[in-house]
Amino acid sequence: MTDAESVVAALRERGLTLATAESLTAGLLASTIAEVPGCSAVLRGGVVAYSSDVKASVLGVDARLLEHVVSEQVAARMALGATQVLSADIGVGTTGAAGPASLDGQAPGTVWIAVHDARSGRTRTARLALEGDRQAIRRGAVDACLAEIVALVYEAES
Repeated sequence: MTDAESVVAALRERGLTLATAESLTAGLLASTIAEVPGCSAVLRGGVVAYSSDVKASVLGVDARLLEHVVSEQVAARMALGATQVLSADIGVGTTGAAGPASLDGQAPGTVWIAVHDARSGRTRTARLALEGDRQAIRRGAVDACLAEIVALVYEAES
């Protein structure tokens, strides 16, 4: 079973829904999950928020936070915004520097991901230092998100 299949299965078994708010990954996370048959039972949708004004106007990220877009706070607020905008149980936010140049003073490969559980109000965040070209960094971020979603779902049961 792939990581995306594990995510869909874990959410489906528990009757939970998922929404994404993606900057760095630009829809790759939602697309990866959408490859799994039956994903429509859990995937509510996604917001590709590449620009700061979309992060603010659609996802409710405070403009002051967007002064440092590659941050834990921005990823967490994006994940929360995804659950609110798309009426989902679980929301995921991704932000970072895919390269080749630095972004916001952060080296290429610096990524923040967040997974928010709207039921408990709890948010898991992780800072990643990924290597490779843009595609490898984005793919690594997606893989980390899939693992964090499953971890959050199972953690909620303990």
